Amino acid sequence: MPSDLSRDKVCVARIGAAHGVRGEVKLWSFTEDPAAVADYGPLEALRPAKDHFVARIAGIADRDAAEKLRNVDLYIPRARLPKIDEADTFYHTDLIGLKAVTQNGDEVGTVSAIHNFGASDVIEIKPPAGDSLLMPFTDATVPEIDLGARRIVVVPPTESE
Repeated sequence: MPSDLSRDKVCVARIGAAHGVRGEVKLWSFTEDPAAVADYGPLEALRPAKDHFVARIAGIADRDAAEKLRNVDLYIPRARLPKIDEADTFYHTDLIGLKAVTQNGDEVGTVSAIHNFGASDVIEIKPPAGDSLLMPFTDATVPEIDLGARRIVVVPPTESE
């Protein structure tokens, strides 16, 4: 389960490899509106590329400096995020650490991550023992999320031959 300190910050982007020789970097945004990441960080410029952005970061002026930022995650204080008023809407970070149980109440594990590899969101659950489970993050496989009780109900897909 994340500590209270880690729950106070939210990852909004990840810096990738250097782009060109003038200090720009590839940047992957994790915000609902991907371009909104520019509102949260020290970005001087942001432009779309094929599957990412190219960003200029304040104080970074050459390729060597940009390359040192590779794989750095950009976090903001949670208090800077807009408040969510809609039911059944939440930040992915709110799910990390929740207990995952079946509809019968059997423990499956703990939510360790939410991924998006391009097609749709995938929820990762770490069981008490063994490898993590990856499941589509849909209403069919995750029919209930109870933030107050710190648990989700999951319906693991059935195996087929």
